[in-house]
Amino acid sequence: LCSFLGLLYQEYRDKSTREEIETRRLQDSQTDPEETSPSEETPSEAEPTSTIENKAPPQINLLRNSNSRFNLWQDLPEVQNSGVLSILQPDEIKLQEAMFELVTSEASYYKSLNLLVSHFMENERLKKILHQSEAHILFSNVLDVMAVSERFLLDLEQRVEENIVISDVCDIVYQHTVNHFSVYITYVSNQTYQERTYKQLLQDKPAFREVISQLELDPKCKGLSFSSFLILPFQRITRLKLLVQNILKKVEEKSDRESTALDAHKELETVVKACNEGVRKMSRTEQMISIQKKLEFKIKSVPIISHSRWLLKQGELQQMNGPKTSRTLRTKKLFREIYLFLFNDLLVICRQIPGDKYQVFDSAPRGLLRVEELEDQGQSLANVFILRLLENADDREASYMLKASSQSEMKRWMISLAPNRRTKFVSFTSRLVDCPQIQCVHPYVAQQPDELSLELADVLNILDKTDDGWIFGERLHDQERGWFPSSMGEEILNPKIRAQNLKECFRVHKSDDSQRRKLGSRNRQ
Repeated sequence: LCSFLGLLYQEYRDKSTREEIETRRLQDSQTDPEETSPSEETPSEAEPTSTIENKAPPQINLLRNSNSRFNLWQDLPEVQNSGVLSILQPDEIKLQEAMFELVTSEASYYKSLNLLVSHFMENERLKKILHQSEAHILFSNVLDVMAVSERFLLDLEQRVEENIVISDVCDIVYQHTVNHFSVYITYVSNQTYQERTYKQLLQDKPAFREVISQLELDPKCKGLSFSSFLILPFQRITRLKLLVQNILKKVEEKSDRESTALDAHKELETVVKACNEGVRKMSRTEQMISIQKKLEFKIKSVPIISHSRWLLKQGELQQMNGPKTSRTLRTKKLFREIYLFLFNDLLVICRQIPGDKYQVFDSAPRGLLRVEELEDQGQSLANVFILRLLENADDREASYMLKASSQSEMKRWMISLAPNRRTKFVSFTSRLVDCPQIQCVHPYVAQQPDELSLELADVLNILDKTDDGWIFGERLHDQERGWFPSSMGEEILNPKIRAQNLKECFRVHKSDDSQRRKLGSRNRQ
């Protein structure tokens, strides 16, 4: 099974996203994005599509044909020989390709999972080195994930073999997501333990390190690391949602296939959110315990640990001292260091004290914070902003004049402290007709809680940018927001392509519209 695919999933995914980037670059450089790109040219549209049903298309044994190396549906000999390419409308051919990619990518993914199990997990030398509990944390429920992928792939394969023109795949996606994909939540939620155990084993067990290195050198792995196999399920469930989005953009509006695709997308989104939440929950709890241990309260103590609280940003800023008189400037330091811990519902203001501890001298609910930028105040006041606490620890209003180390750091603090404050450009949810956009051409892993990890080919609206190379963006496919270096992407310059990206995004999320209107700005808190 799957031997028809020469590529492991990591290679398939990389190739697919890079093609997506190149297609978008090509469209962006065209004066008229309505023009069909060379890869999308299709034969005559003269004959009506209804004549397809009069033909008796030959069955295809796609996933069992070991000699097959086709990436495109229209390149299959059975498709080319059947004559359907001269009958189908160009839009239907694009839809067939989108559905076919979902099937072939699942086959590639299953092949990689199979290698993770047979080559690594079941290796006799590795079994002897690992304690049962270590093996369990490292491989988690990967056997369940593989069984679910196999069952899913068999159903997809059966659908493809029923008819050369694929009727639909999103109904199958929907059924499997609802009934079987909860195994992904279990696997992904274990990710933090998994990463820590892997690092610990590499450090503590030379024999483990040696066996893993030898297994990675096997030609079967094609130069890919063991950790790239471990992360496959999380990458796949996220990618599957994007593949369904791609189908959704191509189905006819108000059709049964659109309805099925919307249902499948909604269920996948629920699973992806649960996966993300599972990962965050564990790392957040540990982080909160660690912070609580470091805080000493000069004011009335505030309980830090709460199941609904997490850290958004922490760091050092300079606080401006005293009244601005010449005597003060001569005799006192103009700025002194303070340290902020900003949680989703609370701000804690501290001074760092010896022993990696922080003395808390003020706090306020996050909803009672206001920020204001100081502009054109000269070099000594560059990157300075005012933070107002409408009600602080003493139940009174307080103001702090704070200086950041750079323009980007200032903007990042201001946006984190007051999330409903207007950004330079308006967000996706405002239904703005045009907004600067960027596509990711280098993957990025977030280093801070206010940053956004990026995958290749992600498209984002630019909400704000700084002169020192940072962008605050909102990703179109899931509306996640955060900062990232501008060098990770290329701006999309063609306004028609930007409009098309937004239109497709609104369509994908139209089932969420009523919910979004109810939530309003609360989901940005």
